[in-house]
Amino acid sequence: MLRAEYQTRGPVPQDVIEAVNFEPPELKEGEVLLELLASPINPSDVLTLTGQYGILPPLPAIGGNEGVARVAEHGPGVSAPAIGQTVLLPVGIGTWATHMVAKAKSLIPLPNEVDPIQMSMVTVNPPTAYLMLSEFVDLQAGDWVIQNAANSGVGSYLIALAKMRGLKTVNVVRRESLVAPLLSVGADVVLVDGVVDGRSLAERVKEATGGASIMLGIDAVGGTATARLGDALSEGATLVNYGAMSGEPCTLAPGVIIFKDVTVRGFWLAKWFRTATPERQQEVYGTLTGLIATGKLVAPVHATYGIADIKEAVTVAAGGERNGKVVMVADHLLR
Repeated sequence: MLRAEYQTRGPVPQDVIEAVNFEPPELKEGEVLLELLASPINPSDVLTLTGQYGILPPLPAIGGNEGVARVAEHGPGVSAPAIGQTVLLPVGIGTWATHMVAKAKSLIPLPNEVDPIQMSMVTVNPPTAYLMLSEFVDLQAGDWVIQNAANSGVGSYLIALAKMRGLKTVNVVRRESLVAPLLSVGADVVLVDGVVDGRSLAERVKEATGGASIMLGIDAVGGTATARLGDALSEGATLVNYGAMSGEPCTLAPGVIIFKDVTVRGFWLAKWFRTATPERQQEVYGTLTGLIATGKLVAPVHATYGIADIKEAVTVAAGGERNGKVVMVADHLLR
């Protein structure tokens, strides 16, 4: 049995984490032993390793915050979920491990026939995309949204969810090689960030959309990338930031705030959990789980790794040249 453990935090995330052997503790009343099926590496996981995330677990810790597993063994007093049942893991359990122990009552059963790799990503990225499209601006079919980091996990979900609602998306990426893949999965417009052929991003957005009003911008990058999104937004628009992939503070020209009256908001899923009612949470996750289970909501996967290769997996996940999510999986699911 292996788990990806870190004793310290540091600027190079792959340097602080390693796969170590362990023996699971004896199961207590109400506990089950789980076998990992799949668990993604999210940007928040990388920031947790570097010490830059908003919530940091006490050390030593096991990496990973979401995933899907199979029930392997019951502890005393447990009869469900059944052995062999696929379940959604509790958030923050430390999911980068071949095996883990959890309270049976904390597990959400899933259909055994679902794609475990796709379902492993349901907890963080899909609700982030879903809620940013619905919580800040009252968008109607035909409205436009602009986002950067459009090839990220959240970005790909946002494209699909927007299309289901009849919304149109402008998707900003860092390199030309990402344009065709995003267009093939339903993006309406894909543009490379910055100045291209002497023309600013805002100028090219205006041309591509026919000068359409854009009232919602979604920023995962920070730095000057935030400013370029702000320039492309319409008067009275809202700009939502949910990440800082650049590692830099968000920059926005005073004129965008003063004369265009653009409002800047932040989104953090952990905070939403603290304020949303159980009924609202059930509504959101019920919708998303159904879409993933039926194959209507699919995220691109760049690569899969076993727990033994956690250092390489984190290196790739933290790098910039990816075309999808890096996912830790059971050996029989390696691609």
